[in-house]
Amino acid sequence: MRSSKSRSRAKNNRNRPSGGNVVNRVFDSSGPEGKVRGTPQQIIDKYNQLARDAQLSNDRVAAENFQQHAEHYLRMLSEAQREIEARREEQERQNRERQAERDRERAERQEREAARQADPAEAPQPDVMDFGSEPAAPESGLVETPESQGAEPVEEAPAKKEKPPRRPRARKPKAAPAEPEQAAADNGDAPEAAE
Repeated sequence: MRSSKSRSRAKNNRNRPSGGNVVNRVFDSSGPEGKVRGTPQQIIDKYNQLARDAQLSNDRVAAENFQQHAEHYLRMLSEAQREIEARREEQERQNRERQAERDRERAERQEREAARQADPAEAPQPDVMDFGSEPAAPESGLVETPESQGAEPVEEAPAKKEKPPRRPRARKPKAAPAEPEQAAADNGDAPEAAE
């Protein structure tokens, strides 16, 4: 079983801020006049009001006590607001950096596009295949298909130059066979042996 001392410590730890949004968090403050519940700003306003009331009743000790309680929550609130402001500034800085990077990339793309349009040599060129010394057909803007290759051309194409015939590749000469039967055996055409 827990002692009352450990319970009171656990209870006190609950009121301490553990990060998160302190500005909008609701706190239970145990002051001299009892509990005050609310956000830090509401608690500050309540303790300031209690301090004014104590001052009007000439209770300087209670007024100082309420002001110290209010000051505690005021410090908590101002620290939380500084953290929020620092996070917001960091977020804005990161956003500016990302936007600057996007702007640089966009400018580079536009420069490349402008250079490509201005200099056709820089534009990507299609692959050109040379199929021999055939003269180029006049440009008609049409794509040549296998069906149109066999069809009669509408315009007479200039006479084609004939290619010189290919010379056969030189081969190593075979050794002349001594007997015709030996040559047939080498080729796998062995004549049937007569008995």
